[in-house]
Amino acid sequence: MADQRFYTKTEPKNLEELASIAGADLHGKPDFEVEDVASLDLATGKDISFLDNAKYKDAFKTTKAGACIISYSMAEFAPQGCQLLISKTPYKAYALIAQAFYPANFPPAKISEAAHIDKSAVIAKGCIIEAGAVIGEGVKLGEGCWIEPNAVIGKNVEIGKNSRIGANASISHTIIGEGTRLYPGVRIGQDGFGFAIDLAGHVKVPQLGRVIIGDHVEIGANSCIDRGAGPDTLIGDGTWIDNCVQIGHNVNIGRGCVIVAQAGIAGSTTLKDYVVIAAQGGVAGHLTIGQGTQIAAQSGIMQDLPAGSKVMGSPAMPIKQHLRQVAYLKKLISRN
Repeated sequence: MADQRFYTKTEPKNLEELASIAGADLHGKPDFEVEDVASLDLATGKDISFLDNAKYKDAFKTTKAGACIISYSMAEFAPQGCQLLISKTPYKAYALIAQAFYPANFPPAKISEAAHIDKSAVIAKGCIIEAGAVIGEGVKLGEGCWIEPNAVIGKNVEIGKNSRIGANASISHTIIGEGTRLYPGVRIGQDGFGFAIDLAGHVKVPQLGRVIIGDHVEIGANSCIDRGAGPDTLIGDGTWIDNCVQIGHNVNIGRGCVIVAQAGIAGSTTLKDYVVIAAQGGVAGHLTIGQGTQIAAQSGIMQDLPAGSKVMGSPAMPIKQHLRQVAYLKKLISRN
C-alpha cells in the first residue's frame, strides 16, 4: 500500500465505477466499495488487487483482497467472496484503476524567485518553474509545463504544453512535444559522438542537427540523447525510454517503441514503430529495425531486421535458433 506521506489518494470508489474506468466486466456487487489498491499478499477486504501472471495463481487463491482484476482463465481460482473484474488485459486495467486512486496531478502554477529566466523566454500560463532552474534565451514553454529544480533549458529550446522536465536535467538544441516527461538527470541535445579519426589527433565534426521529441514520450533518469550531425535525431510519439539509455546522433525512433535500461543505439539507425529493446541490448549504427521487432536482453544487433523479428544473443539471431544452439552446446559440454 502506498505511503500516504508521499502519495495522495482519492476517495473510495464502488466496483461499478472501477469497472467503467478499467473497461472490465463486473462479476460481483456493483455497490461494493473499494478504498485502495494493493498487492495480492498485502491486500485487505477493502482493497482491489490484480493477477496478470499465472505464476502468482497460488497467491491469488489465498488473497484477502475484497476485489481482484483477473482474466477469464483465472476465474475458477478466485477465493470465496472475492469480487471480480474480468479483463483481457488485467495489468492495464489495474493501471487505470491505480491512476484513478492516485492521479499524477501537477502542483499549482508558480515561478520561483530562485529560478533564472532570460527576459526573452516565452512562458505560457500555468507553468511551474522551481528553484535553481535555468531558462535560456528564446526558450518557449507551453501552457502547464513543469520545470523541476536545477533543470537547465538551453537557448531556443521549445517544450510543448503539460510537459515535465525532471530535476537536474539539461536540454539543448531540442523541440519537445506535448505531455512529454523527462526524468531527473536526463541529457538531451548534446554533441553527437562524431569525429574524423586521425593519427595526428581526432578532428571534431560539427553536430548541426537537433533532437525532435514527439508527444507523450517518457525518457528515464540519466538517459542521454545526442543531437543529429546534420539530420535530426527523432523520437516518435508515445515512445518510452527507461533509465540509463544511450541514443546516438541521427537515430530515428518510431512511435510507441519501448527501450529498456542500459540499452544503446548507435548513430543513424532507424527503429520503426513499436520496436522493443530489452535491457542492455545494443544496436550497431546505420541499421533499420523493422516494425514490431522484439530484441531480448543483452542482444547485439549487427544487421538489419525485418518487421516482426524476435531475436536473442550476440550476434543476435531468431530466438528459437539461439535457444537450440544453447541447448546443443550444453549437450556437447556435458559429454566431456
